[in-house]
Amino acid sequence: MFPWKNTSRETHYHTLSVEEDANLEEIRSNYRSALLACHPDKLQTPRQSDVGDRFLKVQQAWEILGNPKLRAAYDNELRASRQDLGVAEELSLEDMTIEDDAQVLILCYQCRCGDYFSVDSSELEKMGYKVSREEKELWFETPEDLPASVVIPCGSCSLQVRLLIITDIKLPIHDHS
Repeated sequence: MFPWKNTSRETHYHTLSVEEDANLEEIRSNYRSALLACHPDKLQTPRQSDVGDRFLKVQQAWEILGNPKLRAAYDNELRASRQDLGVAEELSLEDMTIEDDAQVLILCYQCRCGDYFSVDSSELEKMGYKVSREEKELWFETPEDLPASVVIPCGSCSLQVRLLIITDIKLPIHDHS
């Protein structure tokens, strides 16, 4: 889904040797150190392909972690990928029922146990996904307008679904009254 989604265990945080809660200055400092350590022009040994690969990984890690919007999207995708074991199915925004309760918009999908998977617009905004609305339609804005996903648990059982968020889709809103 994301170009930076890594199937291996190494994350961009591992590449730059920082913790996931590191601030931008720590990330910048470790990026500079890693860059000097693997830059082909700075090394005394002959250039090797693994040195070039390492250099590119460091560059890519900085591009993502050094940009607050891209980092938020990356963190969300990283969290979601760690929760994959309990995901029952993937849903698109069109699969969700959207209700307006005057304060927030609620996105729901019925679970096979009878309860619901639900998330509201304020929760999504805390995760970095801006919810915009105009009259009876809503759409999402994600960092860099890239597709994203959120794992939503059922209100009763242990099942979870992955909600795929695509930015170029407008959805109808149903009044909760």
